[in-house]
Amino acid sequence: MLTRRGEGLSRREFVRIAGTTLAALGFSGALTPKLARALEKAAAGRPKVVWLHFASDTGCTESLIKSDHPNTAELVLDILSVDYHESIMAAAGKQADEVLAKAVAGKDYICVVEGGIPTVPGHGMIGGREMLDIAKEVCGNAKAVVAIGSCAVDGGVPAAKPNPSKILGVDQALNMKGKVINLPCCPVNPEWLIGTVVYVLTIGKVPELDDKGRPKMFYGRKIHDNCPRRTHFDGGRFVEQFGSKEEAAGYCLYKMGCKGPEAWSECPKTRWNSKESWCIEIGSPCLGCSENQWTDNFAPFYEKLANVALPYGDLTADKVGVGIAVATGAAIAGHAVLKAARGKSGDEAKKE
Repeated sequence: MLTRRGEGLSRREFVRIAGTTLAALGFSGALTPKLARALEKAAAGRPKVVWLHFASDTGCTESLIKSDHPNTAELVLDILSVDYHESIMAAAGKQADEVLAKAVAGKDYICVVEGGIPTVPGHGMIGGREMLDIAKEVCGNAKAVVAIGSCAVDGGVPAAKPNPSKILGVDQALNMKGKVINLPCCPVNPEWLIGTVVYVLTIGKVPELDDKGRPKMFYGRKIHDNCPRRTHFDGGRFVEQFGSKEEAAGYCLYKMGCKGPEAWSECPKTRWNSKESWCIEIGSPCLGCSENQWTDNFAPFYEKLANVALPYGDLTADKVGVGIAVATGAAIAGHAVLKAARGKSGDEAKKE
């Protein structure tokens, strides 16, 4: 296998790449040698990838560039053969069109789609061709299709109301529901994309998907259930104003519009920017970008969800504390009265 340096990728280097990637997926360290061999064998032919860009801001590509296990150079030049990617390829114009035509001719490639697809004629074109027509040709002939980022999954921000271009996600625009691996979020976490590719290469099949076409290993739990601020939610301790002492104390952001109770993803575990941090940790409420039509369904972003049951109703932590104190005092008083009554009954029994 040739690397970006024009030399063979050493066994040690490959096992390191495989090991860190598999660890990110949650595999046991004991499985690393076996799975590394499977990945090495699968990657020997460097699976071909055709990466399409449609209506988006290229944020998912930028997110991928920040990946570090493996890093982008290792993934693009050592493990996969990314034959077409408008943002990182040298070719442009007619030459780029020729590269794409050559890449899809063999039909033995994985198609990664970034961006929503405008379905109104003339609202989205590349090289004089409708984005929708390009998507039909390239996705229709691919052996697997991966939609990365919310834009490719359901239209994302470009499809927000009023959506004059009638932008749709890949599976909707191409009528491929159930045939597309969806990796939403704005942008996608690079570990989820790399993890999905590595899973397919090592296991030989698509990972288990939920009813929205998302891999359960990355979208199987609610952010709310893994949130480091969950104890504050359970204790009735909330931020109610940015810049407050409650915010400085790291209290729950539910009342500031956090959509964590309805968002499914592994953001708290995989985190972002080399696992440095993630939205809630830096003080921003979750916007729910892992969910369909999040830009419309979860707006206004800083208003709390209406259908979430709070542990103590809509009370503050101080009121909860006072309530507990009052209840405790009442319980103590009740216990004293009961004890006194029992003592009095005992004395009367002795007299008889």
